[in-house]
Amino acid sequence: MSELNVVTIQLKGERQNFILNKKDFKTGSRGYHAQGKMNIGEKKYQINILCIEIGSKQKTN
Repeated sequence: MSELNVVTIQLKGERQNFILNKKDFKTGSRGYHAQGKMNIGEKKYQINILCIEIGSKQKTN
């Protein structure tokens, strides 16, 4: 079974978990991505998370 990658965002004292999924970016870099919505009181926030592996992009000669 593969490992589940989870990140916790804390905003204004409220916490919510988001699942990070593997992603191959159009630029050629690799990493992880998550997105979702988070409710804080009466307000709703859209959350986008990018984790890009530094040096993962193939170098062209």
